[in-house]
Amino acid sequence: MNVMKIATFNVNGITSRLPRVLEWLAESQPDVACLQELKTSDATFPESAFSQAGYGAVWHGQKGFNGVAVLAKGAAPNEQRRGLPGDPDDTHSRYLEARVRVGAAELTVASIYLPNGNPQPGPKFDYKLAWFDRLIQHAQTLCGREEPVVLAGDYNVVPTNDTCDIYSAKSWLNDALLQPETRDAYRRLLTQGWTDAIHHLYPREPMYTFWDYFRNRWERNAGLRIDHLLLNRAAAALLQRAGVDRAVRGRDKPSDHAPAWVELGSAGA
Repeated sequence: MNVMKIATFNVNGITSRLPRVLEWLAESQPDVACLQELKTSDATFPESAFSQAGYGAVWHGQKGFNGVAVLAKGAAPNEQRRGLPGDPDDTHSRYLEARVRVGAAELTVASIYLPNGNPQPGPKFDYKLAWFDRLIQHAQTLCGREEPVVLAGDYNVVPTNDTCDIYSAKSWLNDALLQPETRDAYRRLLTQGWTDAIHHLYPREPMYTFWDYFRNRWERNAGLRIDHLLLNRAAAALLQRAGVDRAVRGRDKPSDHAPAWVELGSAGA
């Protein structure tokens, strides 16, 4: 198996950010790209633009809110699931799972946009935790697969107060992203056997993926690490590199997130 690159990018509105996304795809050339916060309906998703860029796509849209997609270079992903089991009344477009072939290899990827949960306490935080529990239950069915599985997306979780995850926790202590219940759910997910790829390779280095538009946070590098790529054991055994394409955040009319990515190669490569 050749090296394959899997990326995740919260685009914060695919219609307004499409030039930035296409620019990034041309530069970074991921084999698989998971997108979140599309903020567009299924009917208005820019499938043709991605096709012209060489990517097949499946997507789960929602007008004005949420929305997730999986792109694959040179082929259409095979959709396996849209939406998590456990709540048939949940209409939010936050989870999309697909099988993708990269060369001779096949893997399962999920694009995840976990609820923000603010303000907390309150119904939005309760929904976040309930959604997280449903993700944990479904992830258990994926973790033990013999093929590589990557759960990629915006988890809206800052795992710790360490500077590798947040520039300073002081002004975020009441935010849903840092609450003990949020972090406990993330830990429960990891204990199934998932590897947080970026933290695994960079346990002490700041690897922020989000910088708020306000208070000059990008200019001050006042960032958070909330976009994660979780690997099951089969994928973790192939992990070679990981990183964040920080430069994308500093361009004209950017998303407030930067793309994060992993590279998986053959055993012993």
